[in-house]
Amino acid sequence: MSQADPSVPPSGPGCVECEATGGWWFHLRRCAACGHVGCCDSSPSQHASAHAAATGHRVAQSFEPGEDWSWDYVDGRFTAGLRLAPPTSRPASQPAPGPAGRVPADWQRRLH
Repeated sequence: MSQADPSVPPSGPGCVECEATGGWWFHLRRCAACGHVGCCDSSPSQHASAHAAATGHRVAQSFEPGEDWSWDYVDGRFTAGLRLAPPTSRPASQPAPGPAGRVPADWQRRLH
């Protein structure tokens, strides 16, 4: 897959921008080109797709435990089997939505 760099580790265990601003996320996505971890399009801030638009990095992989799929933002399609550097998901101890302690009680109403 073009733009995938299997040697780059993820940027961290959660959404980079949400962590910096005290936000929260529903699910996480990892950029296949640079390792940036951002929140999904159902999350309030949609940082993963904003990263793709800003950088031109078109492919993101799910960063959720047990999921093995990627999304191509340009082609608008799913793929599977992309192998990236570990870890391949957020820590299993970290809840979704997350992170623990920052998710509002009415989180379901805030999803896109």
